[in-house]
Amino acid sequence: MTPATPARAALIALDWGTSSLRAYRLDGTGRTLDTRHLPWGIMRLPQPLQDGAASTALSGFDLAFDQACGDWLRAEPSLPVIACGMVGSAQGWREAAYLDVPVDLARIGTLLTVVERTGAGPDATPLHIVPGLIQRHGLPNVMRGEETQVFGVMFDQAEKSGANAADSVLIGLPGTHSKWVTARRGRVTHFDTFMTGEVYAALRGHTILGRTMSDAPAADMAAFERGVKVAGAPAGRAGVLSTIFSTRALGLTGELAATSQADYLSGLLIGHEIAALAQMLHEQGERPRIVLCGDPALCQRYILAMQHYGLGTPEQAQNATERGLWHLAVCAGLVKAEPSAAGQRYAPPTPSASVQEPT
Repeated sequence: MTPATPARAALIALDWGTSSLRAYRLDGTGRTLDTRHLPWGIMRLPQPLQDGAASTALSGFDLAFDQACGDWLRAEPSLPVIACGMVGSAQGWREAAYLDVPVDLARIGTLLTVVERTGAGPDATPLHIVPGLIQRHGLPNVMRGEETQVFGVMFDQAEKSGANAADSVLIGLPGTHSKWVTARRGRVTHFDTFMTGEVYAALRGHTILGRTMSDAPAADMAAFERGVKVAGAPAGRAGVLSTIFSTRALGLTGELAATSQADYLSGLLIGHEIAALAQMLHEQGERPRIVLCGDPALCQRYILAMQHYGLGTPEQAQNATERGLWHLAVCAGLVKAEPSAAGQRYAPPTPSASVQEPT
């Protein structure tokens, strides 16, 4: 029996963060053919092999790149490669300058930073890095990687509902540093950052609150919802610095089991985040359509909090990172644009993938 011919790819897309590297092999429609997850974030790269006084000319970035997609490129050498995330930070492979908000999403794809992989040979496939976004008005704010997820969400929203869809969307990206991004007609206009995930990890692992906690066999969602409600109760008006101590006090008084305290703390922190978000939207007089993008279990927690604070049940986006990388590659001219109303909306008529300085 003749083996089936592997589907041909059109693009390799990398989501390269601080702690991990995800690689996607995408076909001509943007569909994912293969996925790999490696531990090689920018702060933990493979080390070049030492041979006496000499060592390989390849850097840790080159070695991680080769493990992620080297065999794919050897099989299909003409594939372009695009990457988003912290690989474009000052600590990354090559710094990709931030673009100022507000910014048109389609413009992001025309301002990629190119890394010529000279250590891997003169014919090595270059890497195209997506720039992050910076917000300078008010308190400064930055993002790297999330802009690609936003692009994927907005593009797919438009594809589903037509070119005039997604005129105003609030995109929530829960995680270590949760982002809430306002996008209007294909343009990022504002975003806020909440360090909810990192603060939770720090409080649990490095403060007295964690001393009375113990691991639970399953999540205690009742304890989580209790924390969500406390954040918006009269006691919550004292602020998060006051309410988090109740995690310990409830345990000492026997009102909260050790196995429930972590979920209660999670509810408190997410509750304060969503209560603040709801208040901001109220003051702005806005009721935008909300889309969540992230880990399904974490998104479910955010949905419960949003329902409690009157924000309704948001939509949930799937595969936003790889979808965003695909559509950015189309805008950059790295892959051929598909003829569609949504594609015409976002793709510039004469895209360029060359290095450009933002203006």
